Amino acid sequence: MNRLLRLIEKETKTVIGLMSGTSVDAVDVALVKISGSGTNTKLKLKGFLEYPFPPEVRERILKNSVKETSNVEQLCKLNFVIAEIYNEAIEELCKKLNCDLAEVDLIGSHGQTVQHLPQKEFWGKYSTASTLQIGDPSVLAKLTGVITVGDFRPADIALGGQGAPLVPYFDYLIFRSEDKNRALLNIGGISNITVLKKGAALDDVIAFDTGPGNMMIDLAVKKFFGRKFDPDGSIAASGKFNEDLFNALAVKDSFIEAAPPKSTGREYYGLQFLESCFEEFKDVPHEDWLNTLTYFTAYAVYRNYEKFIKPKTEIDELFVSGGGLRNKFMLVKLKELFENAEVKDVEAIGISPDAKEAICFAVLANETISGNTSNVPKATGAERPTILGKICLP
Repeated sequence: MNRLLRLIEKETKTVIGLMSGTSVDAVDVALVKISGSGTNTKLKLKGFLEYPFPPEVRERILKNSVKETSNVEQLCKLNFVIAEIYNEAIEELCKKLNCDLAEVDLIGSHGQTVQHLPQKEFWGKYSTASTLQIGDPSVLAKLTGVITVGDFRPADIALGGQGAPLVPYFDYLIFRSEDKNRALLNIGGISNITVLKKGAALDDVIAFDTGPGNMMIDLAVKKFFGRKFDPDGSIAASGKFNEDLFNALAVKDSFIEAAPPKSTGREYYGLQFLESCFEEFKDVPHEDWLNTLTYFTAYAVYRNYEKFIKPKTEIDELFVSGGGLRNKFMLVKLKELFENAEVKDVEAIGISPDAKEAICFAVLANETISGNTSNVPKATGAERPTILGKICLP
């Protein structure tokens, strides 16, 4: 406890942030120097690494993220194995940076989401929403010897929120502007957007999941081409837009039209979402499938902007991060749709687009240790602000 008390008093901390998302391609790990907290937060990225999941572990995570194929014994084992992989990722980054792990003050770990069920349902006499992230932070704390904050979502859900998105608080601290209406778009497995009108207070922040990110594209690439993803969006760019397929996806997708607060995941946009379309449109050329799915992903972002954001705030700048930023065809479509806003790489305002979410969880861990609330109730639907995460001692 004395170690925790000393950490709380420390003005500048060396913090590691960890994120592994719904695409389950790699563990993102960032080493960050953070001074202050809240709106006084200052940060400097010291290094970043993408540490691939072993193929057999990735396969088991995906299998156990679907209720039809999940297995409680494998989930139990994965909870510990993922923490070990996170530890390996940290060791690899420290080795790369020639940094002794003993110099690290704090770890912030999102964990690996295997189920996210934010809508309340009756279960007997109980009405409950829930979420499950594995890669136990207490195991990680013991393996690394570093105080670890993890499992950020449940506190918000306990207060009636969606437990997501978690990034808006970070976006507000780091990216708010006095001169421009800004939007931050992260395209991971799922796409989420944060809107910061110029001069925004925290209560002004608008944020929610817009729908699919890379998830459905990756599923189609695996099915049709035996690859993990579409490099640079080149396959999509070689195909043609199929209007019938697009319309079928739009009719099927009720999430896009649903009003915020809202969040989603593999439970909605997994293989089951596409299976009937795979059968109905089996004669559509595979390249056309990729073209249409990629456009549909960009459309989902714009449709949410048009319906839920633009009537209140017309954005001047859209900053993109996440794996989707590498998809050049996706960026072309976003620029076509957001014709009245500048669409840019988030690096234009000083943050690595690949490292952004890992940095976010370093910052959220610092906020927790500092005793600051870090959910955004307007975005998540929670009844009040709250401190997020569990503090795990080594």
